[in-house]
Amino acid sequence: MNASTETQPSGSLDSLKWMIVIIILAGIVFANYFYGDESVLIRAVGAVVAVVIAGAIAMQTVKGHNAIAFAKESRTEIRKVVWPTRQEAIQTTGIVLFATFIMSLVLWGLDSTLFWIVGFITGLQV
Repeated sequence: MNASTETQPSGSLDSLKWMIVIIILAGIVFANYFYGDESVLIRAVGAVVAVVIAGAIAMQTVKGHNAIAFAKESRTEIRKVVWPTRQEAIQTTGIVLFATFIMSLVLWGLDSTLFWIVGFITGLQV
């Protein structure tokens, strides 16, 4: 991380925008409780609209712009990934399942042995 990303100036109205976002989100919770007798569909659509509005306001802040830039850069990096073929994925999954099965047998044997030793030492036969 370089110095320019560590000390980023905040917008002049960022605090106000974040307060509005928090008020909108709190309003969703209050409205859902207050209008509990209304249809769930109406409340859900209202909540989705309010979340979209709150998200649009949040994206106008410096942190919102940074989040959008990060998402774009992440999508670019995802395109650079060399994904395994179906055969490689199946083989890797088989190896993981086999190793898990072997380790479960080892741990079961170790547990049984320790259980037997403790039972022998304490004289408790279960």
